[in-house]
Amino acid sequence: MITLRGKPVMEGIAIGILRFLEAEARTVEDAGSVECTPEEMKKRFYEIREAVAAECAGLAERARVEVGQSEAEIFATHRLMVLDGDLEDAVLSGIEAGKSLADAIRQAGEGLAAMLAAMEDDYLRARAADAKDVCARLIAALRGERAGVSRLDVPTVLAAADITPAELLQSDRTQLMGFFTADGATGSHTAILARSLALPSAVAVGSLPDRSLEGETVIVDGFTGEVIVSPDTRTLALYCEKQAAVKAERQLEETFRGLPNCTLDGYEVQVVCNIGRGEEAAAVLQNDGGGVGLFRSEFLYLESPDFPSEETQYRVYRRLLEDMGGRPVVIRTMDVGADKQVGYFGIGREENPALGYRSIRICMDRPEILTTQLRALYRASAFGKLSILVPMIISPSELLWVRTKEQEVRDELRAEGITFDPDVKLGIMIETPAAAVVSDLLAKDADFFSIGTNDLTQYALAMDRQNPRIERFYDPHHPAILRMIATVVENAHREGKKVSVCGELARDTSLTPFFLSAGVDSLSVSPPYVLRLRRAIRECDRSKVKMKDFLKT
Repeated sequence: MITLRGKPVMEGIAIGILRFLEAEARTVEDAGSVECTPEEMKKRFYEIREAVAAECAGLAERARVEVGQSEAEIFATHRLMVLDGDLEDAVLSGIEAGKSLADAIRQAGEGLAAMLAAMEDDYLRARAADAKDVCARLIAALRGERAGVSRLDVPTVLAAADITPAELLQSDRTQLMGFFTADGATGSHTAILARSLALPSAVAVGSLPDRSLEGETVIVDGFTGEVIVSPDTRTLALYCEKQAAVKAERQLEETFRGLPNCTLDGYEVQVVCNIGRGEEAAAVLQNDGGGVGLFRSEFLYLESPDFPSEETQYRVYRRLLEDMGGRPVVIRTMDVGADKQVGYFGIGREENPALGYRSIRICMDRPEILTTQLRALYRASAFGKLSILVPMIISPSELLWVRTKEQEVRDELRAEGITFDPDVKLGIMIETPAAAVVSDLLAKDADFFSIGTNDLTQYALAMDRQNPRIERFYDPHHPAILRMIATVVENAHREGKKVSVCGELARDTSLTPFFLSAGVDSLSVSPPYVLRLRRAIRECDRSKVKMKDFLKT
């Protein structure tokens, strides 16, 4: 029995026959035997580029029909990457340098992937796999082949250095139980699609098992990231029981679809969703979310070569509001900085970026960034139920500065005759101990609070939540954290303002009774956790919750 440990991608238990996905079949070696002139190679490149772009468009349509619009956008992104001008220039330069077409494509893909992999932002690093994927498809098209998974004839768990979204979508999902990869990232497009397809999976397990083990039974624990090859009889039986229990739990959770988020004693709370891209609105609806509790707008900045224009932002925000069909949408202004670095901001290296130049601090130096975003948000507000959320506010003076900029934008739009919703609410993130302590003052001028428990916990405990060396000391249930949350809710309600919890703790059902008893008005979680949280809410009786046990009083 061999146990590998990676990062969990999608919760669940997969049990099947181990099969290796050949790296050679996906990267496709260069034939290198056909002699042709540089001009002929360029012409051939443009031909295969159009063919692969069309293939990506076809995959996008298939994904839209079979999975949803948000997953379709993965392949729409691949199509744009195939047609990208920088990739084209790199291929043409390779040809001019005397390389074969396949080598020029491969080198261009490796260069683009290396550039993305070197980025500090997790999202952009995860796009390196997409660069490799589209170039592999170009080379496959050059040879008249198609990369993909052949038909599976038994329940199978795939193992590979990495797996592409196309390979997942094109696989026989009646027989594909799950997968694990040596490399990969939890934020990659493959991981996003795996979660949409509910495929238990793990990435970054390191070295793959020896090829001689192909055909052996393998287990993927999508809760822990563990992969067990050739399990003994006792281990296999244990995981079969766990798999059956997971299936039963999910069937039970489905019975809560369409029901109100109401406790046994009649307290109703809103359950909404955290998303990072506009196309993820489909996942909110598919999972019965009540709206968007946190839209992280910084992806617009992370994916753009320069500051996104007002028009670009407006189109994204408008589409999100329209897609949500009147459900509430909270859009957070950009939170660039810390672990989300964007080169054209020119922030430079900081000794401690988590405590450095980020979000509203950047805007107070460069107010045009906030003004552009506020104009786009207010213009989009005419098409849905919008609230605006500002991160990293630590003092009333900062909030009043934002209010001033907001009023200037409203006055400008009125003068220009542009329609907007005058009732847009402006709230702030409570994610620092400073904000929590003065939340009584902040509640006078903010329309609502959203508690970001991820940052609040690391700042309060003085612990980097991404540092594995102190992981065992990192306690998000620390009574200091829970006491701050209770205090923030109390201060907000005293001013008639509502409070949402949007960090990782919101989905922790062991804390659901605490949040409900404290009076939290809204819980915002990733879409797959909506029904699980609703079940926890409906099974809770607030009158029986002992707050002193949580607060250690």
